[in-house]
Amino acid sequence: MIKVRDLKKRFGAIVAVDSISFDVDEGTIVGFLGPNGAGKTTTMRILTCYQPASGGSASIAGYDVFTQSMEVRRRIGYLPESAPLYPEMRVREYLSFRGKLHGMHLPDCQAAVKRVTDRCWLGEFIDRPISQLSKGMRQRVGLADSLLHDPKVLILDEPTLGLDPTQIRESRRLIKELGQRHTILLSSHTLSEVEQVCSHTIIIASGRIVAKGSPQELRQRVSAGSRLIVEVNGPADEVRNAVNALEGVQAVDLTTERGWSHLTIESKNGQDIREDVFKLAASKGWTLREMRREVASLEDFFVKITAEQADRG
Repeated sequence: MIKVRDLKKRFGAIVAVDSISFDVDEGTIVGFLGPNGAGKTTTMRILTCYQPASGGSASIAGYDVFTQSMEVRRRIGYLPESAPLYPEMRVREYLSFRGKLHGMHLPDCQAAVKRVTDRCWLGEFIDRPISQLSKGMRQRVGLADSLLHDPKVLILDEPTLGLDPTQIRESRRLIKELGQRHTILLSSHTLSEVEQVCSHTIIIASGRIVAKGSPQELRQRVSAGSRLIVEVNGPADEVRNAVNALEGVQAVDLTTERGWSHLTIESKNGQDIREDVFKLAASKGWTLREMRREVASLEDFFVKITAEQADRG
């Protein structure tokens, strides 16, 4: 549904997007991540025909972004990071105006406005001037606008920006529902959000794609995925030496508190050593109060991969 090949964008001597290529399959929700200035928003603006590229190619639903931009615009819904709204208009007026720009006839436009205001929880604000809405509410108006013409592809740049925790949870649920009938490219700095709603992730840094895969695949590439947290009441030195002697243990960090030894155990090659640690504690007669595997997050991977990219310059 989205195809990008060797896409480039320069602003004078500055390379904002450096020969990136990726695909987004129909009916998937893809998280597009990167630090500030990585090139995410620039890429999204190119895909939505808001900005020309300096090279490469891109297509949406089979239509070329550069030579068939009107066809592309008919098939995408775009929510920028700061939704460009007309503050003097009321919500209903604004959405009706946008519907007319999409070429909708009056009955279809009214039905579409009702549909998107219900989906984006705007019913009680429908006749309120946009200037009186909070930043989060304006973001919801922008999301409703992007859904108005029922596009095949949604490109959402920070869709939950400015929302409160309850609204963020509702928005995540809505995005999951939208993914059942729309292809979605989603940019967000809230990585837990991406883990919950996206089936695939693309990470960009310094204008280049540095990682791709499902959130689970990316988490597995972080060493934190092989750490084990253990708490036993054995003597600290004895515990340290015995755990270090286990096959599969790479490193042990130990602290003590009130007679309890707290261990963070790094295993080799992500091995699961929980059974070995349990058997050791049982054989030594130690009371085992806690044992859990520390699961790496997408945030761990994001920090690791972008730091590596920064070190390479």
